[in-house]
Amino acid sequence: MDSVLSDRLDGRVALVTGGSRGIGRATCFALAAKGASVAVHYRSHSDQALEVVDSILEHGGVAFPIAGDLTDPAVPAHLVHEVVKQLGRLDILVNNAAVMTDSSVAEMNDALWDETLNVNLSAVFRCSRACIPHMRERNWGRIINLTSQAAYTGSANHAHYAAAKAGLAGFTYSLAKEVGTSGITVNLVAPGRIITNMLEVRMAGREEEWLRQTPLRRFGQPEEVAAAVAFLASDAAAYITGATLHVNGGLLMG
Repeated sequence: MDSVLSDRLDGRVALVTGGSRGIGRATCFALAAKGASVAVHYRSHSDQALEVVDSILEHGGVAFPIAGDLTDPAVPAHLVHEVVKQLGRLDILVNNAAVMTDSSVAEMNDALWDETLNVNLSAVFRCSRACIPHMRERNWGRIINLTSQAAYTGSANHAHYAAAKAGLAGFTYSLAKEVGTSGITVNLVAPGRIITNMLEVRMAGREEEWLRQTPLRRFGQPEEVAAAVAFLASDAAAYITGATLHVNGGLLMG
């Protein structure tokens, strides 16, 4: 019988940015359930990050919280350094942290534009750059970037957010070509309308409209996105790189 590729992550170490809430939180749990040790990054929600860590520890896993403001160019390298210092290695990077604010292009100031690109795009570059040497040491690595349907459809009053998320595509595909020979895969996960705080604050009065646009006629759950991330992090996805995995209930196809 041919061998079956494992989706287990025993012995692997993961860093999840924005791991205290929403999709990041679910991703931390999904990776830990597969056996990975998890560094739960957060910026300001320390209580929620500690809840994630405590839950993983209670279920026999390994996790620790790590704080950092990703608008600071020095923070990504610091995060990676601390993960390797505490857990001995870094195999999986999930670039999940994001900010989403509301402004038309005509009214947007430079500070809002810069903050959005710093967190949603530049921090992804910096975190990836910092982790690559550690992955190359073992000739194995997974970099998984979270984009958005807005990158493909546009979103009124969110041009800064959509532009940053669209930029992740070019970054992901280019990096996949650079590091493939080192056993490192780089992929995108593109969530649709997932029940998170980011969605809930913008959905009032639009629920029926959004459901009509979605063939499965429901909103997604963070755990459904996390399952896609965990799959891409495993050996079962070893021959997948430079790909985009849409998790959107059919909202965007192709």
